Amino acid sequence: MQTTLRIGTRGSPLALAQAHETQARLMAAHGMPAEAFEIVVISTSGDRIQDRPLSEAGGKGLFTKEIEEALLAGRIDIAVHSSKDMPTQLPDGLELSAFLPREDARDAFVGKAAKTIAELPQGAKVGSSSLRRQALIRRMRPDLDVVMFRGNVQTRLRKLDEGVAAGTILAYAGLKRLGLEHVVTDLIPLDIFPPAPGQGAICIETRIGDRDVEKMLAAIHDVPTGQALACERAFLAALDGSCRTPIAGYATIEDGKLSFAGLIISPDGTQSHTVELQGPAQDAARIGDEAARTVRAKAGEKFFDGWL
Repeated sequence: MQTTLRIGTRGSPLALAQAHETQARLMAAHGMPAEAFEIVVISTSGDRIQDRPLSEAGGKGLFTKEIEEALLAGRIDIAVHSSKDMPTQLPDGLELSAFLPREDARDAFVGKAAKTIAELPQGAKVGSSSLRRQALIRRMRPDLDVVMFRGNVQTRLRKLDEGVAAGTILAYAGLKRLGLEHVVTDLIPLDIFPPAPGQGAICIETRIGDRDVEKMLAAIHDVPTGQALACERAFLAALDGSCRTPIAGYATIEDGKLSFAGLIISPDGTQSHTVELQGPAQDAARIGDEAARTVRAKAGEKFFDGWL
């Protein structure tokens, strides 16, 4: 491996914070100087497309495609991503080699007209580009006007200040990594607002067979986070391919035991199905797949067909 480890990332402040966290953990684990790393900023389609929901523009892969192309071409050595942005199918030749310790997975409400969703005035506008968040907002408050809100964290907060909406929902993990916890007016409990699979976890993607890089990353990989994400990504993979149904899933690990809670919900928030499963943490992927089959059987295929 060459002297400098090139870290590929998107250019948003949050993506850069995640890349710098990865660098800092590698420096601490291996006693490496800052000069041993280069952070390479790569513009992605997801960053450039701002005029429509990602679900209409091509889905999650829009935030990873150009970075993965650079990784495959050897222009970068590792790619740092938000796990919730990762498609369940990776390009041939690439794999997720490490996960950093997971941050708080809850969603945070940032309100201008009220401190909580429940306290918003009738018919107030709430901004979100996430199908899951839109559906959960509508389930809580069918009277609210949910409007599309694209852009990075700072862009969304600016839109709030400009009065585009009375509130928005952001991942608490991202706000913490940016030092913006102070903007939060309400932390929404996980049982009311279950997170997206992978929310709060940073993942590192590498070329399969790059042994030197794999050895470096092994020192900063968090095993429980990796197990939880294996479950959540298996749940998503078994449900996601053929539908645009909002999906939530969250796994926790305690004393080698995994507990998983999953949800599928209609975009209008009126219909939902849940599943809860437990088992050994080493069976994480199997548990996620079983949870998906269970909730699919509960809902029936017509549930998924309705939102295409």
